[in-house]
Amino acid sequence: MAALAAPDGGITIPRIDEILRTPDDLEKITSLKAEIGRQKADVDSRLREGLKEHLEATQQGMSTLAEGQKLVGQIKEEMKTIHDLCEQAQSIRTNFPQIDYLARVHRNFEATRAMQAGLQSFERDCAIVQSLLEQDAQEPEVQTNLLEAHMRLTRLRDFRDEALDQIRKARDDSLEGTLLDWFERLDGIIDLFDHNIGFICMRLIDFVQNDMNGTVVRLAIVIAAEEKNDDRVRALQDAQKDHQDLVSKFTSFTIGPKSIRGYKQKFLQAIEAVVQNKLSITNEDFKEDPSRLDKHTKWYFNDLFVCQQGMQSLFPKKWKIFKTYTDIYHKAIRQFLLAYLDSPELRPPEMLAIVNYVETYYEKMKKLGISRDDLKPHVLDGREGELIRDYRNLITKALNEWIDRMYVTDRANFIQRSTDVIEQDLSGHFRTKTMGDMWRMLGEQIMFAGDSEREDVVEGVLVSIFAVLKSRQRQWESLIDDECARYKNPTPEVTETLQPLQDWLLAIANDQIACVDDAPADVDDPTAQAGFLSRFKNSFAKLPAPPSAKFMASSGNVELDQIRDGYVDLATHCINRFVSLIFTVDFRTILSDLFVPGKWYEQQTMSRIVTTFDDYVGDYKDVLHPSLLDILIEEMSDALLVHYLTAIRTNRGVKFRRGDPFAAKFREDVVAAFGFFEKYPEAFNETIKPKWKAVNFTVQLLEAEKALVPGVYEQFKTEFWDLHLSWVEGVLKTRDEWDRSLISAVKKAAATTYTGRGMETVMGKVK
Repeated sequence: MAALAAPDGGITIPRIDEILRTPDDLEKITSLKAEIGRQKADVDSRLREGLKEHLEATQQGMSTLAEGQKLVGQIKEEMKTIHDLCEQAQSIRTNFPQIDYLARVHRNFEATRAMQAGLQSFERDCAIVQSLLEQDAQEPEVQTNLLEAHMRLTRLRDFRDEALDQIRKARDDSLEGTLLDWFERLDGIIDLFDHNIGFICMRLIDFVQNDMNGTVVRLAIVIAAEEKNDDRVRALQDAQKDHQDLVSKFTSFTIGPKSIRGYKQKFLQAIEAVVQNKLSITNEDFKEDPSRLDKHTKWYFNDLFVCQQGMQSLFPKKWKIFKTYTDIYHKAIRQFLLAYLDSPELRPPEMLAIVNYVETYYEKMKKLGISRDDLKPHVLDGREGELIRDYRNLITKALNEWIDRMYVTDRANFIQRSTDVIEQDLSGHFRTKTMGDMWRMLGEQIMFAGDSEREDVVEGVLVSIFAVLKSRQRQWESLIDDECARYKNPTPEVTETLQPLQDWLLAIANDQIACVDDAPADVDDPTAQAGFLSRFKNSFAKLPAPPSAKFMASSGNVELDQIRDGYVDLATHCINRFVSLIFTVDFRTILSDLFVPGKWYEQQTMSRIVTTFDDYVGDYKDVLHPSLLDILIEEMSDALLVHYLTAIRTNRGVKFRRGDPFAAKFREDVVAAFGFFEKYPEAFNETIKPKWKAVNFTVQLLEAEKALVPGVYEQFKTEFWDLHLSWVEGVLKTRDEWDRSLISAVKKAAATTYTGRGMETVMGKVK
């Protein structure tokens, strides 16, 4: 190895450990040998397994070949045997018809012997079965002989069916009649058996409740056996229809019952009959007290509970006896309820009870483990919403019909001026007899609605009641106006009915006040009580399901306020019509003399008017509600003032001359009027006296200098904003010195005078 030159010029000698170091590849030899060994072992293992499987398959194939050869040998032997038998059959084929004939003769002979034996023992067997059934009939709750009797009776019935079937095949009518007579006794025994079975079926719930499980199990065994026989008969009948030729060759298949006896169906019909009988009793109870429908059907859920707890283990599981009972009972109760709903004679209490019963029904069924989805169809066909509407409509329909009949009666009495329907209450006030009846009826209707315990029903009925009350107010107002209009040109015959009409008007007015007059409680006055409307509101507020706060806030309270205002307005309208009749009839002639020279100054017209007023008030004060007396006085004042001022423009020949003492006469009339109205200081000072300022302005229009008249008009207009310019013009034309310049000046002042609009004043009625 050559020496390496050092950086400083010297010679470097390599290290010994580097020269003697083992290569890295030599260190991997051991691991490579181990890896190759593992791979070789894996290959050897798979080769051994493959070889083993190949050897096993080869051995199995060789075994199969050996067995195949053995089977081929056996087949050859069998074929040889068959060949030998065929050769033997060829020799005996000529004798086969005789063998077949002998076989049929033997079968018929055995059948004949069996039939003969059955006929000979038939009476004895019938007697045994009858004895067993009669013993059970004496103890119908136990019936220990039921299974034996059923077994023996089934044999007898099968024997009879077979005998009749054979004789019918023979087509011998005479022999068939003989057999029917022979088997006649069996029919009575079957009836007795059916009676015993029916007794258990009709009292099955009672048997289970009283732990008579043995009897129930025996019944289940009998019905299960009969069901099995019926299934066999159906299968045979189906086979006969589809394979008639094949069935006729196997007569042994037809031995047994020949007809479907239907005991399973009779069992189900008995359950239906039981529930129908109980529902008929429920029907009578429901008619007497619809509100207790839940109590009337308590038996329904008790029966299902008994079936669930005590009956399922006594019947075959495949029957699903609890579901069977549930389906039958559900169908029956559904038909019962729907029959009521579809009846034209359905009453509101019954409808309400049925609607409320639905949730109770499903809740109780849920407690029995039966969900709503399992009860199909719905017990009311989902008609609850429709029924609620119908219930509400029934109430509103009855309400409208009752109100309509009441209006027809009231209208007839009012037109005829019947005094029999006007009475005096405890305070001596005139009242109509129908007002109390109306509110009593309304209270009953809202109670019917409250029985539903549903807000929507109560609110719907309230809306109808509100509409009815408003309609009745409008009807009365229209009717009063129509009747009072007949007195505009009264004849002597019409005038004779004035006093009854006025009595009616005051009675109607009192009725309206009675609806809204909430008198404060007074221990000294036992008659003090709230008005009809307030009592009605309190009654529906105390219902189990009163109208919602939203309904009352949005429309209920508004409607009540409008109705309350309507009653006050109608009462005021009656008083207004009462006063108008006084002017139309009593003052018809004297009003035309006002302001007419030669009459007005000489006559005491105003004194005569207020004297008449005083007479009317004296006659009617005691029969008029106190709150209406002030209204009557105010209406008299307004009517007098309006007619008084209107007469200036409408009466013929009115003329105010400068030299006439018309101002003094005006003051005299006002003093006379005030002499009457001052008797009622509260009304006089607050409302009457301010209105009569219009007379003062009128006098100023008549006596003021022409140049000052526009200023008087402006003051008049400022005080009474709805003063009619046409009336002012008519008044000015009654001045003896009026001219067009005066009218023009007033019109000019009217064009420049602006007053804000406010409530109507008395001058708005003077035209």
